[in-house]
Amino acid sequence: MKINALVHSIVISTLILFSASAAGAAPVFWTDWTSATQGTPSLAGGTLTIGSSSVGVTFSGSVPYNFVQTSGGTNYWNPSAPYISSTVDNAPPASDIISLGTGGTATITFSEAVQDPLLGLVSWNGNTVDFGVPIEFLSYGAGFFGNGTPVLNGDGDGFFGSGEVHGVLRLPGSYTSITFTHTSEVWHGFTVGVAGLPGPPNGVPEPTTMLLLGLGLIGMAGVRRLKKYLH
Repeated sequence: MKINALVHSIVISTLILFSASAAGAAPVFWTDWTSATQGTPSLAGGTLTIGSSSVGVTFSGSVPYNFVQTSGGTNYWNPSAPYISSTVDNAPPASDIISLGTGGTATITFSEAVQDPLLGLVSWNGNTVDFGVPIEFLSYGAGFFGNGTPVLNGDGDGFFGSGEVHGVLRLPGSYTSITFTHTSEVWHGFTVGVAGLPGPPNGVPEPTTMLLLGLGLIGMAGVRRLKKYLH
């Protein structure tokens, strides 16, 4: 009975450790947009700074954008509630944003592959958007211009903005570029983020690593206790 109780204790302790390590949202690194060139195509450039690493981000649009904020201006990411979820810990921290108006094709290119890129959205109202690859909304809600609901299309690779959509969508997978089409509207803005490059972000062990470490420590303690019981 003592051995069974010991095994039960180890299992419960391991589950508690795993739950604690897996809980909580990840910090997101959002693009610092630093340059913009109006024209056809319209261009913008910026940087994702992830710890000591930097990833270049380039935007290219088939039609002129509405405006780009690279420093100062209105913070359209306030209130931050639509951009925070069990997955995303923080909204874009600054006023940096790319605003689109006339519909067309947009491409976002990264200087190296990023995992599960995120798009923060402001005011995608009555807009039909298609990425051609699976997308998922992590959060949405009342934002700078009101409230709305994203309605995914039948293929799950695009959405329609029913009302003023403010939120965060994710493209699961590894990408060096993202291309989407969008329809015309007064204006709808976005920025780009990632939860980090492959590997533990900010030097913090991943939940799986923490679980294995916990199992090892608990197992060692269990062996010592088992020896005590057997003597």
